[in-house]
Amino acid sequence: MKEFISKYLHWTLLFSLVLIWGSSFILMKRALEVYSNTELGSLRIIFAGIVLIPFAISRMRGLSRDQWFWIVIVGFIGNTFPAFLFATAQMGIDSSLAGILNSTTPLFALIVGLIFFNLKARRLNYIGIILGFIGAVMIIVAKNDGHMDINIQYSAYVILATLFYAFNLNIVKYKLTDTNPITIASVSYVIMLPLISVFLIVGTDFTNTILQAGALPYLIYPAVLGIVGSAFAIVMFNYLIKISGVLFTASVTYLIPIVASIIGFIDGELFKPSFIIWISMILVGVLFVNKKKALFK
Repeated sequence: MKEFISKYLHWTLLFSLVLIWGSSFILMKRALEVYSNTELGSLRIIFAGIVLIPFAISRMRGLSRDQWFWIVIVGFIGNTFPAFLFATAQMGIDSSLAGILNSTTPLFALIVGLIFFNLKARRLNYIGIILGFIGAVMIIVAKNDGHMDINIQYSAYVILATLFYAFNLNIVKYKLTDTNPITIASVSYVIMLPLISVFLIVGTDFTNTILQAGALPYLIYPAVLGIVGSAFAIVMFNYLIKISGVLFTASVTYLIPIVASIIGFIDGELFKPSFIIWISMILVGVLFVNKKKALFK
């Protein structure tokens, strides 16, 4: 049993992340019915940071100066900036387009890794990235009958977030190699907690928003996003980077449209036969990306 778990742990983590993050777009959409994009981004970071405080306190003292430097970077580009960028993007584009743009993460991760981190990849991995991206795009296009609400400005927010993710993936893999995934996640969120808390009170209209009728129950959405979608998921994400590498971990974004389609089907949306073709293409692409022997150094 232990051998089985060890052998398939990376797949278990990958699909767990897909389920968690595949649901995040609908949660953001619901939260934005009451809270502004800056309030949502702040609340997500705050809820994640509060939950992770007990884990961070005991781990801060043992960190070297170099580890502190890279964890602070992760706190900004891996956690904080994307939380605000995705919340802002959801105000101007639909979840489907956000899903397509989010699928550029593996491509950016490869480019950033090759240029800045000496990432090694084989031809099969490049093919996997292309197949996965095409499959992710086509399943969303098919779902929307070819119609997309394209807004260049808000689309750019998602692209910027995925670029930050690409750097974050490589930093965790190559600059924080010997740092525990729980340490990376907990400390990177907790160090942002004071700054983001002040920003929520001073830089947003949260103190007035929370007093509005029905606003308090809607806190459940940023709470779930922060506790499950950020704190819990980032620990798994960082661990997956370490055991499986940059490209395989980044491929989680290819699988998110599949979850969105399944959730849509459960919610009464039509499941089109063409979805099976694109889902198969995505899965083949992810398998190709997972060819890690002689890939990463």
